[in-house]
Amino acid sequence: MAKKREKRPHLGRGLESLLGPAAGSVESDLSLSDLTQLPKDKGLHESINEVNIGDIKPNPYQPRTAWNDEELHDLTESIRTNGIIQPILVRPVETGFEVIAGERRLRAAKLAGYEKIPAMVREAEDSEMLELALVENVHRADLNPIERALAYQNYLETFSLTQTDAAKKLGEDRSVVSNYLRLLDLPSEIKQMLIGGQLSMGHARAILALPTDDLRRKLAHRALTGRLSVREVERVVRRHLTRPEDSKSKEKARPAHIVDLESKLRDLLGTRVSINARKNGKRGKIIIDFYTLDDFERLTTKMGLVAEEGV
Repeated sequence: MAKKREKRPHLGRGLESLLGPAAGSVESDLSLSDLTQLPKDKGLHESINEVNIGDIKPNPYQPRTAWNDEELHDLTESIRTNGIIQPILVRPVETGFEVIAGERRLRAAKLAGYEKIPAMVREAEDSEMLELALVENVHRADLNPIERALAYQNYLETFSLTQTDAAKKLGEDRSVVSNYLRLLDLPSEIKQMLIGGQLSMGHARAILALPTDDLRRKLAHRALTGRLSVREVERVVRRHLTRPEDSKSKEKARPAHIVDLESKLRDLLGTRVSINARKNGKRGKIIIDFYTLDDFERLTTKMGLVAEEGV
């Protein structure tokens, strides 16, 4: 006999308070045909209406700011072919309705040319609007890391919650909430890399260990241009953090024009560059670091050192 799946109290409590006792165990892929099989619940059944799409406004607490065009296109085509089999959840407001859950379906229905959409109408407090919108996105379609961090921050600030309280309500570990909130301390250009999917959450967590924003920016750009893995970024961070203090002080004492030239070469090549000049300034070495074979190929191409075939 299959083991009975335990209810997730943070989801059940929120949805049950909106859908009524009969819907407490309803899955997220509830269809209109499924509703007829539920125990009689007059309040739930009568709440399903064909609502004019023009009367429905987005959820003002929706944490998602970027929508995947390909996923939205697929859902639109599915609706054109099969119709809308899952009602959205809305609450009544003075000027019509606001979405509680199901904004992707609403957007897809608009693109499919629908004028009405099946909707369950329920009263909901602002706190339920925010919690359910966040839960729906976190547990069904991943937000990008910055959207999720901003959603947690909004949740904490709106309802004056601690990270521990928020984590309990959302069924998360406190460390998960904390790690996402730390991303908001990153410089804006690194946040954009996370939003665009150019860097991962793992990259960002490693970069956050560096003590200054300037170092964080440099490593983020190096990771991006060199296609460094999370483990490689972590190794770079460890090397920096464990570097002896005397070597750091020696670096500070180096001639300003050498440090400036290293910085320009580093920005040009997207990797660490060291210039070791002799005292007379007429001889020395330029050391260019690479961290993967792809990184080496990128650097040689950038410097016009592409090897001839067969060499």
